[in-house]
Amino acid sequence: MKQVVVLGATGSIGCSTLSVLAAHPEKFAVLALTAATGVDKLFEQCIQTNPRFAAMQDPAAALQLARKLKDAGRATEVLSGTEGLLALAAHPEADIVMAAIVGAAGLLPTLAAVEQGKTVLLANKEALVMTGELFMQKVVNHGATLLPIDSEHNAIFQCLPAPIQQAGCQAQLQDYGIAKLLLTGSGGPFLQRPLASFEQITVAEAVAHPNWSMGQKISVDSATMMNKGLEFIEARWLFNCAASDIQVVIHPQSIIHSMVQYTDGSVLAQLGQPDMRTPIAHALAFPERISSPVKPLDFFSLQSFTFSEPEIARYPNLYLAMAASAAGQGATTALNAANEVAVAAFLAGKISFTAISKVNEQCLNRFLSYQARALDDILALDAETRAYAHQLLGTV
Repeated sequence: MKQVVVLGATGSIGCSTLSVLAAHPEKFAVLALTAATGVDKLFEQCIQTNPRFAAMQDPAAALQLARKLKDAGRATEVLSGTEGLLALAAHPEADIVMAAIVGAAGLLPTLAAVEQGKTVLLANKEALVMTGELFMQKVVNHGATLLPIDSEHNAIFQCLPAPIQQAGCQAQLQDYGIAKLLLTGSGGPFLQRPLASFEQITVAEAVAHPNWSMGQKISVDSATMMNKGLEFIEARWLFNCAASDIQVVIHPQSIIHSMVQYTDGSVLAQLGQPDMRTPIAHALAFPERISSPVKPLDFFSLQSFTFSEPEIARYPNLYLAMAASAAGQGATTALNAANEVAVAAFLAGKISFTAISKVNEQCLNRFLSYQARALDDILALDAETRAYAHQLLGTV
């Protein structure tokens, strides 16, 4: 019986994880659940899964959750603040930690799990975007097992040779006849929308992804393809490769989740429904296979597959991320921080959709040459970039 901690339990990945766990009560037990402020949702999940522990980032929310659980006759112990999240991520009885906290807030808890040698299911791409070199070195030094949850990275992982999987994906791809990693993306809701109308894009339109059910921030990132840019950066660290080893391919149907091209001309692809429970089930049971609540593909009902190259005018954020990846760790840290501020401002109605890339570009240009390898330097650069991005909001 594997003991599982779900960081970010009330988000879309967290909910999907609990769905898979519920289908296999003989294999997995929920040790702990965490959330930021969503008391009612986390309370509901605690009633359903009866974890030994829960934690909320907001102390007031934690007190409220503790009262509700006590009134319901539940013995779940409630922790609070960053300290509570870190304690549960590193809990000695945890076997598997699902790292599903969105954004930079997930970095420290994810690192805490890595430093205790846990099996970490990585859904928080910002951890690698902000601290890629440092993060991967900690994985090696502490003997942690890192398994990707993003559908694209999980697809690439499944298409790699077993020796690379067993080496934690840190082998040389060329030694195994791999020519290129093909990172697919849907293109989001604005793939066919006229560029001249982008200034009028509303929040409701930006969060309405055609294929995936995701939170608001990730949905906006998908619309700008910053999500794919962050995945590009993440893939470089996960699979120990260069930028030239990765190609982004737009595939609107979201059935092929990514591919690996080999030097003999073969291309291996992982296909499935656009449902995160598939990669979650794969990672939870790896190297075995378990069932998930996802219906199988019906090839007779599938529409044609199409592919195209992303346009820089339509998706400037994707190309900013590629440039940041080439510049180094400081640039990727800064770009991620700027994007979190810009997307939050767009969702709050403070800036336009097109202003997101303008804020990101100005921040990237300002911090392009910054070097940040130690954790303190990375966190300081993150804070400095956020402050500068806030200053820019009134000017774009």
